[in-house]
Amino acid sequence: MYIYNVTINIEEGIHEKWMKWMQEKHMPDMLATGKFSKALMSRVQVEEEMGGLTYSVQYTTDSKETLSKYYQEDADKLRNEALQLFPNKFVAFRTGLEIIHQIEK
Repeated sequence: MYIYNVTINIEEGIHEKWMKWMQEKHMPDMLATGKFSKALMSRVQVEEEMGGLTYSVQYTTDSKETLSKYYQEDADKLRNEALQLFPNKFVAFRTGLEIIHQIEK
């Protein structure tokens, strides 16, 4: 299993509009690609010097190959939508993570 993690710092002035878009449009669109089985949004508990609010959004996928297909087939379109709606209002850092071990109770 792999996680596609996107850490985003969003300006406070558009936070509510961005949050609504993330929950109602972007995260469902990510799942609709068929490449992810789960999406999880978390608030990062840190005060950034640059201000804004920081979130980690994690999308679970079955393999590195599926994640690569997302990068090739879907990433540009989905990233560009955010850039068009919220130009110069956020910064994003993206990371692919391999799940090594997991325990659930």
